[in-house]
Amino acid sequence: MTRPIPLLIAALTLAIPLSLLAGQVWINPLAPALPNALPILIELRAPRAALALVIGAGLGASGAAMQGYLRNPLADPGLFGVAPSAAFGAVLALALGLGALLPLAALIGAAAAMAALALLAHGASSRHSTALFALAGLMLSSLAGALTSLVISLAPNPFALSEIVTWLMGSLESRSWHDVLLAAPPTALGLVLLLRAGPALDALTLGEETARSLGLDPARLLRRMVLGTGLVVGAGVAAAGIIGFVGLVVPHLVRPFTDQRPSSQLLPSALGGALLLLLADCLCRILPLAGGELRIGIALSLIGAPFFLHLLLRLRSTLA
Repeated sequence: MTRPIPLLIAALTLAIPLSLLAGQVWINPLAPALPNALPILIELRAPRAALALVIGAGLGASGAAMQGYLRNPLADPGLFGVAPSAAFGAVLALALGLGALLPLAALIGAAAAMAALALLAHGASSRHSTALFALAGLMLSSLAGALTSLVISLAPNPFALSEIVTWLMGSLESRSWHDVLLAAPPTALGLVLLLRAGPALDALTLGEETARSLGLDPARLLRRMVLGTGLVVGAGVAAAGIIGFVGLVVPHLVRPFTDQRPSSQLLPSALGGALLLLLADCLCRILPLAGGELRIGIALSLIGAPFFLHLLLRLRSTLA
């Protein structure tokens, strides 16, 4: 069995320099430097690449953790309702003309979803806790989506509406080191929580009753999942908007190269998510579009939707 971590690290080692050189204006390290090459690298492309690594790692790991927790290969971080709630907070800030407070509003929206899910954790030790928790996340997603649509319909002017729609598409364009500093600490903390949940997720694959006999505390695991996923998803939405399908696609790509245990998929999924988002951002910068660059949220949806359909068809053939 091939160990994916060295391969992913090697791929990232190649992809990071590519992300710094690629763009509408390519920087050739072997040719005489452009007059503004250094500012482009330091102020534009380096923070963008760093943010792609941070957000991608968080989304990849949270997707693997959630698929292990729910024991469902179709689970995605958006299922918890944290991303839609964070988006609602950000959209509300834009509609009120408080664009400077957008990251804070998104984090508050994510925190509100986390608090709502944490309230459900007290009664989450029943044998149907994972199903109930998934339904609670679906309810929060639907509610946040409805509230977001309401705010969009009540947008005070076309400029605010344009800002809202553009932000919801998800993008790393024009991001700075400030955005990296905003997203990195909560993402790092969330990743630590998710990685520490690995052994408990392994025990859960044996069934909740067996896992409990091995010392698993379902309520504690649930709180760790809520907090870890909320931190990484909320931070990602606050910094770059809605970026979907990373948490769904990446665990499936790395799973064949692991021993199938959830704990062995968390770190490779984090590295794979960072690599996928970095390469997708490079692609968005390179593709020539008349109206500007392709939004990364749209690009990943175009990739993720057919992949999701493939998983559904494969699951149907398995159950047939």
